[in-house]
Amino acid sequence: MPEPTKKEENEVPAPAPAPAPAPAPALAPEPNKGKEAGTTPTKEWSLGESPAAEEQDKQNANSQLSTLFVEKPQTGSVKVGENITFIAKVKAEDLLRKPTIKWFKGKWMDLASKAGKHLQLKETFERQTRMYTFEMQIIKAKENYAGNYRCEVTYKDKFDSCTFDLEVHESTGTTPNIDIRSAFKRSGEGQEDAGELDFSGLLKRREVKPQEEEPEVDVWELLKNANPNEYEKIAFQYGITDLRGMLRRLKRMRRVEKKSAAFAKILDPAYQVDKGGRVRFVVELADPKLEVKWYKNGQEIRPSTKYIFEHKGCERIMFINNCALTDDSEYYVTAGDEKCSTELFVREPPIMVTKQLEDINAYCGERVELECEVSEDDANVKWFKNGEEIIPGPKSRYRIKVEGKKHILIIEGATKADSAEYSVMTTGGQSSAKLSVDLKPLKILTPLTDQTVNLGKEICLKCEISENISGKWTKNGLPVQESDRLKVIHKGRIHKLVIANALTEDEGDYVFAPDAYSVTLPAKVHVVDPPKIILDGLDADNTVTVIAGSKLRLEIPVTGEPPPKALWSRADKAIMEGSGRIRAESYPDSSTLVIDVAERDDSGVYHINLKNEAGEAHASIKIKVVDIPDPPVAPNVTDVGDDWCIMNWEPPVYDGGSPILGYFIERKKKQSSRWMRLNFDLCKETTFEPKKMIEGVAYEVRIFAVNAVGISKPSMPSKPFVPLAVTSPPTLLAVDSVTDTTVTMKWRPPDQIGAAGLDGYVLEYCFEGSTSAKQSDENGEAAYDLPAEDWIVANTDLIDKTKFTITGLPTDAKIFVRVKAVNAAGASEPKYYSQPILVKEIIEPPKIRIPRHLKQTYIRRVGEAVNLVIPFQGKPRPELTWKKDGAEIDKNQINIRNSETDTIIFIRKAERSHSGKYDLQVKVEKFVETASIDIQIVDRPGPPQLVKIEDVWGENVALSWIPPKDDGNAAITGYTIQKADKKSMEWFTVIEHYHRTNATITELVIGNEYYFRVFAENMCGLSEDATMTKESAVIAKDGKIYKNPVYEDFDFTEAPMFTQPLVNTYAVAGYNATLNCSVRGNPKPKITWMKNKVAIVDDPRYRMFSNQGVCTLEIRKPSPYDGGTYCCKAVNDLGTVEIECKLEVKGGLSFCRLLLQGVPPNIIDSYLRDLQSSNPEEY
Repeated sequence: MPEPTKKEENEVPAPAPAPAPAPAPALAPEPNKGKEAGTTPTKEWSLGESPAAEEQDKQNANSQLSTLFVEKPQTGSVKVGENITFIAKVKAEDLLRKPTIKWFKGKWMDLASKAGKHLQLKETFERQTRMYTFEMQIIKAKENYAGNYRCEVTYKDKFDSCTFDLEVHESTGTTPNIDIRSAFKRSGEGQEDAGELDFSGLLKRREVKPQEEEPEVDVWELLKNANPNEYEKIAFQYGITDLRGMLRRLKRMRRVEKKSAAFAKILDPAYQVDKGGRVRFVVELADPKLEVKWYKNGQEIRPSTKYIFEHKGCERIMFINNCALTDDSEYYVTAGDEKCSTELFVREPPIMVTKQLEDINAYCGERVELECEVSEDDANVKWFKNGEEIIPGPKSRYRIKVEGKKHILIIEGATKADSAEYSVMTTGGQSSAKLSVDLKPLKILTPLTDQTVNLGKEICLKCEISENISGKWTKNGLPVQESDRLKVIHKGRIHKLVIANALTEDEGDYVFAPDAYSVTLPAKVHVVDPPKIILDGLDADNTVTVIAGSKLRLEIPVTGEPPPKALWSRADKAIMEGSGRIRAESYPDSSTLVIDVAERDDSGVYHINLKNEAGEAHASIKIKVVDIPDPPVAPNVTDVGDDWCIMNWEPPVYDGGSPILGYFIERKKKQSSRWMRLNFDLCKETTFEPKKMIEGVAYEVRIFAVNAVGISKPSMPSKPFVPLAVTSPPTLLAVDSVTDTTVTMKWRPPDQIGAAGLDGYVLEYCFEGSTSAKQSDENGEAAYDLPAEDWIVANTDLIDKTKFTITGLPTDAKIFVRVKAVNAAGASEPKYYSQPILVKEIIEPPKIRIPRHLKQTYIRRVGEAVNLVIPFQGKPRPELTWKKDGAEIDKNQINIRNSETDTIIFIRKAERSHSGKYDLQVKVEKFVETASIDIQIVDRPGPPQLVKIEDVWGENVALSWIPPKDDGNAAITGYTIQKADKKSMEWFTVIEHYHRTNATITELVIGNEYYFRVFAENMCGLSEDATMTKESAVIAKDGKIYKNPVYEDFDFTEAPMFTQPLVNTYAVAGYNATLNCSVRGNPKPKITWMKNKVAIVDDPRYRMFSNQGVCTLEIRKPSPYDGGTYCCKAVNDLGTVEIECKLEVKGGLSFCRLLLQGVPPNIIDSYLRDLQSSNPEEY
């Protein structure tokens, strides 16, 4: 299926054929925005008008100082058919290259694309004055060329613009009738600017040149022989309405190409005839005896007055008389088993307006009929009001009546808004007329009168006017809404407004306004009512209770119209309105007594009096003020435990006039501001025991008293108290050491310390025999019953360590020992040692405990740290001596640290000189203990001393070498042998972890020359260097001499060649598009991009990239004008190569046209894909 011809975005399809070419094309058709898809656009096409909003932009632009222009184009005027030139000049003194200039019509239309027969753009440069002159010449101006124009000039970051207007005056002469077909015909056929639709001439009644008759043209022949891009142009030119159907039939006809044996001459592919005309179908048979049958859409045609058959020799002829649109279909004729087919196209003649519309004057409310006649019955006619199409419908006030050739536009109940110019349009002409609707004079027969009505009575407003027309009632400027109580009555010329049971809100200014007239009938309604006091919200005795200190706002609803005046009093003393503590406030529907801060003295009886013009009302109200209790005094905390306490308090002095119901208790942490309530049920007593407190945290408590009124203020907080508990006794009390005058004890901390923490320990002792003591129980815990004065405190201050030495003891004495843990709550229960301790030192011989891993040689690498810990025993504290290899240790290199139980030897960074035997001696008086440790510091070995080639035979080489002098203080564990070809000198490992000092290298390549090297290896790894053979080993083949080949340098130069071509691309208007190809060549070719054989240079709309031979051209936001043939050219010293592709930008003529016709986008894409697949040679 061929693709529709591309158009401007604002074009619409022509509904009827145009008999002759239209005048020259318009410069810039700019339609207003149309309606939604599905409705006929009723646009007013303007070719020279600019939006009103542009006027301010134009003035602002002209008011700015020019930065580039020396001379700007000036506003001008011209008569139709004459020429005019606009000139702009730019000074080039500070410009390195020619500036860029653009001419626009309206806001966006670039006139560069419109240059042609009627528009020419020129530019010149004067070298003496260095002045650029730019000219825009309009040739044979037309009315639609009028409008606003803009000229812009840019140079790098400089920009300047100016606007000017063109006025085109009509030439003298009469304006002939307008032929609508000429407006739907494409203008300027065969000219440079052909392809634009000129609607502005139709709507502006511009002059149309006389049409010349054209010879009869066979549309089918044109379509068969035309390029698919020409299809829509032919359809517009020759009035084809069903282009898609014709193209489908044309496609089917093109498939029938095989020759027929039955027919000597077949039917033509297509025939065309005007509606009401006669058409002749002719076939010639090869055998005149064959029977012929004619078919229309698969149904056989029988002879009749419409269908006439003739036989002339071998010719078989069928005539179709009085052709109608229903005859537009497929026909075929059969002869034997064969058939041939054709298509008949019936062309409908244009519809002409035979009777013109006439101007009409009418009154509002009357029925108006606009009538015209056309040349055909039931023709398609469109009506317009002020240029906007009238679309009849169920909700429309317009109705269209058709009686044969007569067409009538009916307006029921005409209004002033219907005054306008109405026009009717057909495919062959148009007619217009003016409708003027006026109002009839109105007289007021009975006006409205003001009324005063009692509340609840009926209100009736009545008036009478001279015309039987409707009207609107308003109250205080707002429309009156009907309801069950309010009725609006209209009977003929009488209008009534009836309100049953009048309310106060019904009072106001009422106005009746007749429709379509500026006359109004006003009236005032006044509603009155005696005052009344409403006490329904109070108790039976009208008593109001208020809490002291709070604000009382007693609002008493009152009624009355007009609103009554209220007066409050107490004990014959009036309460005035104002800003006092006790005051009165008056409102339209209530009166309020306000007491800001209620006091006990405010209790009493208050009186309220109401009065207005309709009467008076009185009432009395009793006010009682109550209060909350005073706060209790601060509570006392009498006892404290680990998580509890006991508190008590006294009742408050003043109970607020109501019995105390109970108390609420709260507590908080001293450092916190958040109080927590302890009881949610009232405590009836004056004592309470708070629980679940955190041990060691300071707390405070307070009390609230509660009566029937509420809760008192809190009491003052109690004195802070801390729930605390002593720790459990220390554990595992044991003797650490004993001397002749001291005893050292050690123990473990208590199992339970508590929140109060642990401040320290107290160690006490007493001498055996100071008093009687009970022996230890079965658990080993001694239960001594000694008076406190018999125990001696060993430490005057608390100690935080779990070890202490008791000094100053007599030798051979026996003592009992106990220890206590002390915190803020006091001392814990004591922990006793199970038996008396004899004060006498015991000598313990020394003993060295060598760790298992040090009983063998201790090996470390050079640079590593050595840290050895050797525990020992002995009492009293032994003397230690270290030696290395029998000599004293240098403490500057080796650090020795001793304690009571172990000795440490530390070397921060080991060196090989630290290797050796280390001796340790521990001495306690006459007892001596010794031990030895072997330390070995190892490093990587040196290379072998000498590597020799002992023999070379066949593909083998025998090597031998001497072990290295330096073995790294560790045994050599093996050798690694590598070989290298003399040409590349790249080393490859041949043998690893080899233990001998000689080896045979096999499987060498004949003709190569090799070097060898050997690495030594120990437990630390390979030696840093290797020893290489001084001589090389040549692996030669007997009787042959190898000759190295001679290679010539490769020529890498290459002429440019595209490895990936450009491909034809479709782009969407407004979205960036890219063209890609890849090229290779040496030297690197220079890339140039061209559009339509013109190089693209310094154009901001294009960006060019080249990366690793991939060339990319990016087109920013393309428009339909960016479509065309793009070329990529690659050039180097060896040649030039070019490659081309076509770029088509969607969103232009055909894409937009299909969207305007209501075709969904997915169907458009499917249609374009089918088009490409059916005509691949064209894409």
